Amino acid sequence: MSSQLPLRDVHLPAAPSVWPPAPGWWLLIAGVLLVLGAYLLWMWLRRRRRQRWLALFDAQLQATAAGPERLAAASELLRRAARRVDANAVSLQGEPWLRFLDGAKGRDFSEGDGRVLLEGGFRPQLDAALVERACAVARARFITLMAGTR
Repeated sequence: MSSQLPLRDVHLPAAPSVWPPAPGWWLLIAGVLLVLGAYLLWMWLRRRRRQRWLALFDAQLQATAAGPERLAAASELLRRAARRVDANAVSLQGEPWLRFLDGAKGRDFSEGDGRVLLEGGFRPQLDAALVERACAVARARFITLMAGTR
């Protein structure tokens, strides 16, 4: 009886197509896009927050007259920002305050242009270039303090 059956060669089925991908690939692509979107949103919000802090700092300095008043405003903003990092930082005076402002890296306040913040607000006249350099250093430190970096 087996000799009567018409037998043919074995035919392999066609290879599966690449498109559309299996459901697992769709989930993986969706997960990667979700993580990428969340990261981009986080970066955008972080950038906006930084821009608001810079605008606040610049607006406060623009509202004051040049010279000692500008240094006093910068010092006040640094004191406010220091509270975000350490609640006891606002009570620091003199050299400990400058060392706190230096942070873990650098010596911009204790040995650099930021040193004028100690007594610059009490002087009747100050060099405009020195005030601008001190305000630039204070602006950079203000951002790191507002971000919570010691």
